[in-house]
Amino acid sequence: MRTLAFFNNKGGVGKTTLVYHFAHMLAESGIRVLVVDLDPQSNLTAMCLPEERLEQLWPDTPEHASTVLGCLRPILRGTGDVGEPHIELLGERLGLVPGDLGLSQFEDKLSDAWPRALNRDEAAFRTLSAFHRIARRASDAHAAAVTIIDVGPNLGAINRAALLAAQHVVTPLAPDLFSVQGLRNLGPTLADWRRDWKDRLDRRPAGVDLPDGGMNPLGYVLMQAVMRLSRPVRAYERWVSRMPAEYHRSLLMDQAPANDAAADPACLGIMKNYQSLMPLAHDAHKPMFALKPADGAIGAHAAAVARCRDDFHALTTAVLQRIVAVESARAGALPRGVA
Repeated sequence: MRTLAFFNNKGGVGKTTLVYHFAHMLAESGIRVLVVDLDPQSNLTAMCLPEERLEQLWPDTPEHASTVLGCLRPILRGTGDVGEPHIELLGERLGLVPGDLGLSQFEDKLSDAWPRALNRDEAAFRTLSAFHRIARRASDAHAAAVTIIDVGPNLGAINRAALLAAQHVVTPLAPDLFSVQGLRNLGPTLADWRRDWKDRLDRRPAGVDLPDGGMNPLGYVLMQAVMRLSRPVRAYERWVSRMPAEYHRSLLMDQAPANDAAADPACLGIMKNYQSLMPLAHDAHKPMFALKPADGAIGAHAAAVARCRDDFHALTTAVLQRIVAVESARAGALPRGVA
């Protein structure tokens, strides 16, 4: 199982839309995929499921047995460990562990467990590894080759525990000042979390399945760049040109090989703006690249659907190649950066 998180502590960059389409394209390519919604706003779950199903998953009772909150309920009550996760099938190869607006209840529990783990407290380790163990159980049950974790845009305790469960981290970026500032926060924070978790792993109790806390920065995806003749318009160009240097400095602790994102191996893709397709995709409840003429994708929309499909196919290919290259480099089979 490979576990991948999409994360940027700056919101509004189109992360959830990216995860939704990325997961569907992987599944369409023949790969079994599981998505775990660990964002307390549950936007991904709302995007994946019709409102009638959401009302069933989020009833007017505290249990919510079929969401991630239901899995955590025994820990929240202090009566046991994580429960068995429910998987919502979105297709033949694509499954979802539904999120829950009540997930924020877990924040205080995680904050309390973080220092207690330094005292070798087994209950603290079970709390901190709850997301990892839910993802692993659900992934095993779904026979997933790739597990994707979606998280909210902050650096709180929920996201720390969620990212500890991720082997790799992809960073969606908007070409603006806020994303540059977000990278400057994200890089040092991931390094601190990785170091602090390693310190705790040295005090681990026996018999608890714990993540290794790799959180390897896999690369970045430039989002929502308005394109003209296949290049970002001038208003965005200066921010796009700054992303390679900032990402390498903050996340990889090295120097970018070029100021051109298209020539940077860490840039996994530059996604165009497909705003005109989004209303059609919402109405049809399917990815933008899967829209048909019956959904209203005719004329210029049909051409945009084809371009969208090409973009997401290229992105999924780039991400998978990058994972293989990084893992091979770590194993010593290939030099770092070879795709």
